[in-house]
Amino acid sequence: MPKKTTDKSVRKLTKLGGKSIGLTLPIEIVRELGWKEKQKVVVKRVRGGVLIKDWKK
Repeated sequence: MPKKTTDKSVRKLTKLGGKSIGLTLPIEIVRELGWKEKQKVVVKRVRGGVLIKDWKK
């Protein structure tokens, strides 16, 4: 039986196709940010990880 993690911030990466990887964000964080489904976001590589922020026109 697999171990259950108690930390809700731990997520797994999921393969979406040939060259894409998906990450599920906790719904609490998405709601706090006021983000909606299919909203455009900017993904930028930064030192030690990635930065995801709202896309501004």
